[in-house]
Amino acid sequence: MASATSVNPETAEGALDTVAQQELEGVFDRAVERVPISLLSGVSSPRTSGADDRHVRTLADLGVPLPPVVVHRPTMRVLDGVHRIRAAELRGENDIEVRYFDGDEEAAFLLAVQLNLAHGKPLSFHDRTAAARRIITSHPHWSDRRIASVTCLSAKAVATLRGCSTGDGPQSNKRVGLDGRARPLNPAEGRLRAGQLLVQDPQISLRELARRAGTSLATASDVRQRFRQGRELLPPRLRGDGSSEGDAPRGPSGGGSGRSGELSGSTGLTGAALLDSLRRDPSLRHSEVGRRFLQLLSIHPADPTGWQKLVFGVPAHRAHDVARIARDYAEAWLHIAHTLESNS
Repeated sequence: MASATSVNPETAEGALDTVAQQELEGVFDRAVERVPISLLSGVSSPRTSGADDRHVRTLADLGVPLPPVVVHRPTMRVLDGVHRIRAAELRGENDIEVRYFDGDEEAAFLLAVQLNLAHGKPLSFHDRTAAARRIITSHPHWSDRRIASVTCLSAKAVATLRGCSTGDGPQSNKRVGLDGRARPLNPAEGRLRAGQLLVQDPQISLRELARRAGTSLATASDVRQRFRQGRELLPPRLRGDGSSEGDAPRGPSGGGSGRSGELSGSTGLTGAALLDSLRRDPSLRHSEVGRRFLQLLSIHPADPTGWQKLVFGVPAHRAHDVARIARDYAEAWLHIAHTLESNS
């Protein structure tokens, strides 16, 4: 009996430790039915080379009943057990014990990969690579590690396969990991969305902010803290400009003399440096209107690369709408600039 259901520890650990464990256990809980082999319409298996004749003969020579095979009920295709079916035919048997799976075809394929890795004759490297390619196409939102756990490949190998794909399939700006949580491919986008939401509603709850921005609670909390302090929403590692975490507001030091020094030398500063100077100005940081202006100014990307990423992310069919709003905002900011210059 051990030969018919032997477990390969190296592959089973990777295959059974995935988020689809519930589906795997659900199949083993199904009732067993005796089904004529002639009713099975074919094989839906990750084994690209078909059955191994030597393994079939080994199973046929065993003097014990063969374990049930798993069949996709909607199509009657065999997901797991092609060697057992061939062995039963070699014995002269006309029917075999079956457990049914009722999910869709892509879920059936994922289950087939897991079952064929968890016991019996292990899948070859070629089979696992082919399975990973198919899963990358059918589940592009899955992370490399999640696909690797299903196929028993390394995450690096999956990433290489994903990079070699044609890219014609559906794309996603998030990846779902082993823990079932979706994470953005570009975390900067989620932080910028959170900043925009805070501008619209500074009192939004932390959970609602995280949900609508598509970030974790920890990220949403960090963005809200930066927003309230008038700091850059993106930490240095996401800004890509080589800057250090020097954007935190500093406490007042030296009263008005420090401020006058900052203002007197401000004419030759870049926009980013001027904004940093404004953040350190107590008269702005300690007033409601000043903090509001700092928040609005901090929402904007600090460099052309940041704007370029945002522009390329706008769907083509809404480009004109976004451009119209951008022009309206630009005119409003220009009016504000003229008014401030006149008042100064």
